Amino acid sequence: MTQFNNSYYLMRHGQSEANVAGLIVSAPFIGTTAYGLTEEGERQVQASLAHFEGPRPTRVISSDFLRARQTAVLAARYFELPSPELDVGLRERFFGGWEGQADSGYGQVWQQDEADTDGSLDKAAEDAGSQGQGAVEPVSCVLQRGLDTLRALDTRHAGEVLLLVSHGDLVQILQTAFVGLAARAHRRVPHHQTAEIRSLVSRGQSWPMIS
Repeated sequence: MTQFNNSYYLMRHGQSEANVAGLIVSAPFIGTTAYGLTEEGERQVQASLAHFEGPRPTRVISSDFLRARQTAVLAARYFELPSPELDVGLRERFFGGWEGQADSGYGQVWQQDEADTDGSLDKAAEDAGSQGQGAVEPVSCVLQRGLDTLRALDTRHAGEVLLLVSHGDLVQILQTAFVGLAARAHRRVPHHQTAEIRSLVSRGQSWPMIS
């Protein structure tokens, strides 16, 4: 597989109740059932869809977290498409022990990501996570999860325009592979705003080379 069979757009969910409360909500057992969109989040989504200038999506694929699902439903209705397909590969990055804590913790995690030039912290987090210690999901794992999701979708579909509805860290980290940045440098990618739709890759473009 050297070239993409489809075009992909990334959409971050609209403002959520977790955003307003200033909380980190990344655990699936919480995020899939609670902390959906606010009214402002719904307005953000509708405005973003109305201003979308890309080709009309042919299907919507979404994280199964409530805030993403609700965003995806609005998108599918707007484009008059069937109900969104859910894919756990598009879930939020898991923030381990930061779960339920103030979202100021994001900045500390991102600083650690950026400082991990040799991957040692990433590897330690991966090992701790495998031992059930609740570590933050490593950027390398988030990137691999995103790329694996793309590969699976690109195997199942061809000649389509897919709108992928996901979360801040997943979309930031996934974009690094397409702009020549290391995954740990994901905050150097222009900030992906809530409800923003951004082109990731077009049909016929080459798959990124990941070291």
